[in-house]
Amino acid sequence: MASLTRVPSAAAGPVGPFPPGVDALDYDRLRRRVLWSMPSGLYLLGSRNGDDRNLMTLNWATQVAAEPKLVAVSVEKAARTHHLLLGGGVFAISILARVERSVVRAFVKPATWEGMASSLNGHPVREALTGAPILSSSAAWLDCGVRHTLDCGSHTLFVGEVVAAGEGGPAGAEILRMEDTRMNYGG
Repeated sequence: MASLTRVPSAAAGPVGPFPPGVDALDYDRLRRRVLWSMPSGLYLLGSRNGDDRNLMTLNWATQVAAEPKLVAVSVEKAARTHHLLLGGGVFAISILARVERSVVRAFVKPATWEGMASSLNGHPVREALTGAPILSSSAAWLDCGVRHTLDCGSHTLFVGEVVAAGEGGPAGAEILRMEDTRMNYGG
């Protein structure tokens, strides 16, 4: 196997490793295009620690085991949700219909909890069994208790066991995917 060159992560430049003999900038662009081409959903990740709640736009979520039913989400360490997941140990994934695509933009920054109004950033929410917020208009949802964490550099992978699930919204609605928006998150 050829040796790879690892370049430290930097916001201003390409991130390694790089195969020998490639232009780092060109290779980084190619790798991003390939990562962006991987099919991915676009969800809202609800978290709670005590009275503090948040919903966050997320595209890194997948089922990782069938027995028990485990789902993994990858959350940037600097995100408010990361702190809530570490402290509260619960999360809920709101799965959105394509017609809800504009809603995800409301949650790219930390949400404002409006307490008795039961809304975040002006969007109605309800509590999952664990207490994590679920967008009321979601097409479906999963409620999870964190069972494992894995340090993945800039992110932490939180693996949660599904403790409750449900459907809402219009039956048979097409589910929102990353390519339905102008958003991307491919490293």
